[in-house]
Amino acid sequence: MTKGDNMDWGMKNRISRIIKPDTGRAVMLAVDHGYFLGPTSGLEEPGKTIEPLLPYADSLMLTRGVLRNSVCPEHPVPIVLRVSGGNSIVGEDLSRETLTVSVEDAIRLNVSAVALSIYVGSKYEHQTLRNLSTLINECERYGIPVLAVTAVGKEMTRDARYLSLACRIAAELGAHIVKTYYCEDFEKVVNTCPIPVVIAGGKKIPEKDALKLAYNAVNDGAVGVDMGRNIFQSQDPVGMIKAVREIVHKKGKPEKLYSSLKLGKK
Repeated sequence: MTKGDNMDWGMKNRISRIIKPDTGRAVMLAVDHGYFLGPTSGLEEPGKTIEPLLPYADSLMLTRGVLRNSVCPEHPVPIVLRVSGGNSIVGEDLSRETLTVSVEDAIRLNVSAVALSIYVGSKYEHQTLRNLSTLINECERYGIPVLAVTAVGKEMTRDARYLSLACRIAAELGAHIVKTYYCEDFEKVVNTCPIPVVIAGGKKIPEKDALKLAYNAVNDGAVGVDMGRNIFQSQDPVGMIKAVREIVHKKGKPEKLYSSLKLGKK
């Protein structure tokens, strides 16, 4: 049995929209940052940022507000809907999240999956893990996959021991996909997690480094990437997502793809 086989037809069908069956890989475009960062750089006008990138994204991860107001409903891109929030960058504690979207609304929006963050090791660990369990219980009734995001705070180390713990807990609670960070000994994280793993792009880093990150992650067992700032904050966003796509789906080489980017002084 391979990862993710133990599920019904509807669940498998929705996951196949995100993780493409012909390659077993996924390029997710994350544009959900505004739910706690507000109008972050590059997403001041979400529609203008998203539109040129859509043809190259296997799926789009975002909030319902941006989906309803900034994405054309006729576009066939699969949606991974952010359904947790209630925190902000200026608040007391980023880990204090709750469920913010009902499963019924997710169904009305015709999403392919829903996503929320868990904060293992944080002050509100129990609350976020309970959020995940509640969401999974509801989504199982309708065959909707749940993507768990292993969010980390400043006090938590992004090493294989911690990320393996967080990913395994998400899988044990019933998540169908997990999004986490790349780290040294990343194979340990993947090998001890019985569900597909995608990696987060994280904060903006140089384009060459971001491409290497994507390459190393899939080479070490991730099924794909969920990148945001390293794409839409790039000087060449379209070129960057096309390069990431080439790496993820066709095992393209980062060095060659980096040289094709249109990077120059703004």
